[in-house]
Amino acid sequence: MSNAMDAKIETLEGTTLLEQALGLDAADPLALYRGLFIGTDMDLSYLDGNSLGRPLKRTPRDISTFIEEGWGGRLIRGWDEEWLDLPQAIGDQLGRAVLGAAPGQTVIADSTTVVLYKLIRAALATVADAARTEIVLDTDNFPTDRYLVEGIAREEGLTLRWIEADPASGVTIEQVRDATGAATAVVLLSHVAYRSGFLADLPGITEAAHSAGALVVWDVCHSAGSVELDLDGADVDFAAGCTYKYLNGGPGSPAFAYVNRRHLPGLQQPIWGWMGRKDAFEMAAGYEAAPGIRSFLSGTPAIFGMLAMRGTLDLIEEAGMAAIREKSLKLTAYAVQLYEAWLEPTGVELASPRDPELRGSHITLDHPAFRNVTAALWEQDVIPDFRAPQGIRVGLSPLSTSFAELFRGMAAIRDQLRR
Repeated sequence: MSNAMDAKIETLEGTTLLEQALGLDAADPLALYRGLFIGTDMDLSYLDGNSLGRPLKRTPRDISTFIEEGWGGRLIRGWDEEWLDLPQAIGDQLGRAVLGAAPGQTVIADSTTVVLYKLIRAALATVADAARTEIVLDTDNFPTDRYLVEGIAREEGLTLRWIEADPASGVTIEQVRDATGAATAVVLLSHVAYRSGFLADLPGITEAAHSAGALVVWDVCHSAGSVELDLDGADVDFAAGCTYKYLNGGPGSPAFAYVNRRHLPGLQQPIWGWMGRKDAFEMAAGYEAAPGIRSFLSGTPAIFGMLAMRGTLDLIEEAGMAAIREKSLKLTAYAVQLYEAWLEPTGVELASPRDPELRGSHITLDHPAFRNVTAALWEQDVIPDFRAPQGIRVGLSPLSTSFAELFRGMAAIRDQLRR
């Protein structure tokens, strides 16, 4: 690399990019939280927090205590003493700390796929107008969302209306207005696009769908824990999300369902199970749904899977989502700076919005070499996420990612491209 290129790459307004990272870390009000996560004292650069969050250092102790004192000490008594209430208790904390949801509207249950199926089918069941036979969704939504709706449309004899989403910019209010009308029953969209990180206008789109007489189901997997949400304030109908990304619940930790309280009376989800019954232990013939959000349970709750996320919810309540979002904006802005200095001149394309206010907590970079580059990076403990056909996602978890860690990871991507 020439000396001129060195100067261009390493200098920004008289300050080196590394010095800038160190300065941002020194001024970061959330910096101390990083030390609460396992592995953050290593040289590893983890740029995939939007796929799987790091575990907290308290998590092994929490799980050990549960095994020895809860499971081992109380045995089956634990169900009556605490475990049966955990899906709603943790759901209420999640609603309070992350979702902007009042108590009684959020429950931890199942996987995101199953939760979305329940919500979409429940939403469709409330539509009384026989002329509303369309489900609106977009072409760039996460695969499971698209597959689910395709299957439901086949089951119910409904029509799909596809919004052609720009992978780099996402779904706009105008597109939703154009796609919805007298035939629309339900709109399914993601708040943060899984590929580009585009942050949809959740309040505006919700209002536009309601103006057309439709219900909205939001997938908030990539925003819960990284972007401020106010589901109640936006009058969202239904929302689902996972807990293993920014909520650090661990691989396969259960998802959550949010149902606006105005829909709960009389609402029925399609997967009837004993835990969603009015009296689960009555063991009687016939199904009578439990009142409220508990009716969205089906089988036995995954208690083990709920333990790890409680620690993160405690941290989020302490730190506040406003501060978390502020750091997320700074992290992605710095990632774009590094991209512009190091990667854009080599032909790498930014496949995410340039305006940080229009991004969640990750950016996507495109280059034909990135499939092989990602494999090489993993071998040297630099872990971004590859997304076909040629994208690297740089996922930044505000509570556990430092600016210096981001600097090291982006420098490694640059170096691999040069090789």
